[in-house]
Amino acid sequence: MRDTRESRLLLVLLIAIAFALITVDIRAGEESPVDGARQAAAAVFGPVEKGVATAVDPVANAIGAVRDSGERHNRIAVLEKQNAALKAKLGSDEQTRSRIHELDEMLKRAGAGQYGIKGAEVIAIGAAQGFSWTVTIDAGSKDGIERDMTVLNGDGLVGRVSTVGPDTATVVLANDPDFTVGTRLEKTGELGFATGQGDRALSVQMLNGKAKVSPGDRLVTFGSRGNKPFVPGVPIGEVVKVDPSRGDLTRTVWVRPFVGFSRLDIVGVVVMPPREDPRDAVLPPKPEAPKPTPTVTVTVTPSGSASVPGKPDDE
Repeated sequence: MRDTRESRLLLVLLIAIAFALITVDIRAGEESPVDGARQAAAAVFGPVEKGVATAVDPVANAIGAVRDSGERHNRIAVLEKQNAALKAKLGSDEQTRSRIHELDEMLKRAGAGQYGIKGAEVIAIGAAQGFSWTVTIDAGSKDGIERDMTVLNGDGLVGRVSTVGPDTATVVLANDPDFTVGTRLEKTGELGFATGQGDRALSVQMLNGKAKVSPGDRLVTFGSRGNKPFVPGVPIGEVVKVDPSRGDLTRTVWVRPFVGFSRLDIVGVVVMPPREDPRDAVLPPKPEAPKPTPTVTVTVTPSGSASVPGKPDDE
């Protein structure tokens, strides 16, 4: 359409008519004179609008879904990150509590035996070739560690120091086949020598072939001359098996170590021996056997004045 005076007048006229119709439609409400025209237009253009909406809505929904899924993914990623951080914190706290417990138990053992100890952490495990059982600790000569010092933890005897460097030291574990330590039986004081057997129970040769030994009996270190390599009184383990006595000069018993050698973490090196033998003082108290629950038996004795069913009371 050309931009002429007539076209401009027509445009103004159409706009004026449109405003007039809108005004009449608003004022008339539901009885608007243009309601029929509106319905006719809806009948004509409604199907077209529905078809277009049907074709367009899936695309719009898909775009919205992608956008929302991205937001959900971001929220999930944030939550997963927070969850991982929380789990790490809880795990760290749990590990911290466990190590504090280990340290506390070790200090109790050291206090009971009057041992002066230097705390250390296991930082490496030796090669298992040749049945060698060793660990490396993060304390050395700079910390006052010397060769042939006793190593313990909160459970009992761990081993002895074999080699020492400036900052680290190697500890031969008590279950090493080349490891031997003098033992003393709780209460009776019977002496013997324990030898490591790898992942099996320690083998203990009792010097007295007629010694009375029973499963459940406990042993501690006898101690060495000059307290090297072993100080006295360190818990070793519990008897689990006793070989029959055949009249030999010695007797073999099998002892389960108190220490779990596969889960060592915090240990203590005895840098100052006790002034006197602590004997059995370092052993924890034995758990009390559960008391049997008393059984109550109730006996019901029929009363002589009880009535006989079907018989009068006055008979």
